Amino acid sequence: MNAFIQPPQKIPLFLRFGIWISKIITGKDMLPAEILAWYPKAAIGSGVLESLVAHKDGNLGERILKIVRIQASYAAACPFCIDMNSYQYTEKHISSEEYEVLQGRKPLEEVNTFSEREKMAMQYARLISQSPLKFHPEFIEKLKNQFDEREIVILASTAAQVNYWARLIQALGIPPAGFMNN
Repeated sequence: MNAFIQPPQKIPLFLRFGIWISKIITGKDMLPAEILAWYPKAAIGSGVLESLVAHKDGNLGERILKIVRIQASYAAACPFCIDMNSYQYTEKHISSEEYEVLQGRKPLEEVNTFSEREKMAMQYARLISQSPLKFHPEFIEKLKNQFDEREIVILASTAAQVNYWARLIQALGIPPAGFMNN
């Protein structure tokens, strides 16, 4: 499966450097970065956005943020995002059973290993990934009881970033990079 368009033949040097860095970090040729070279402003903006993603911050550890990224990827139905964000989920202490919940293949009620904060973060990621966006006041109160303001911004921006990439990648027809095949 190919993307809708191919990368440009000539990629500016400053973008080639960023593409090289992304390959070093991911171990994969990152087709989204290469295709974005058609419009360098989008490539730079997307690169900056990606470089600032939260992987852990205070009480929001790697596990909960990985859960949010995986949940948003499935909610946005983005094969590339699912592939990339699910990669090495066990290294973030997410079990196969928990992963099935994130995939929507197993009911949350059947798995008792998620914390209340993780359950709330999962629900928030799903809501952020829906169209139209709708947040009931009761849900927001529960969210505020589990997370402080900074944490809510981190959760929202993490899920929103996945949604940005999901829309962009799907709009360009970019297939999964093969992270889960390793």
